[in-house]
Amino acid sequence: MIKINLSRILGERRISRRKLAEMANVRPNTISAIYNEKVQRIDLDVLDRICKALNVQPGDILERIDDK
Repeated sequence: MIKINLSRILGERRISRRKLAEMANVRPNTISAIYNEKVQRIDLDVLDRICKALNVQPGDILERIDDK
């Protein structure tokens, strides 16, 4: 299972989803879907833009958790 840590990162930095969308030049609906973990796949270009905007690595946003 893959966990998306975007909500935690944005909360820690007090950045809104709308602000991240502006910073990364990504549609707000796309950011919201990723934030709420409602996505089955993430375009690598979108992931790259989010990483650049937040100055993080993909592994900071995505985390693999063992199934129970």
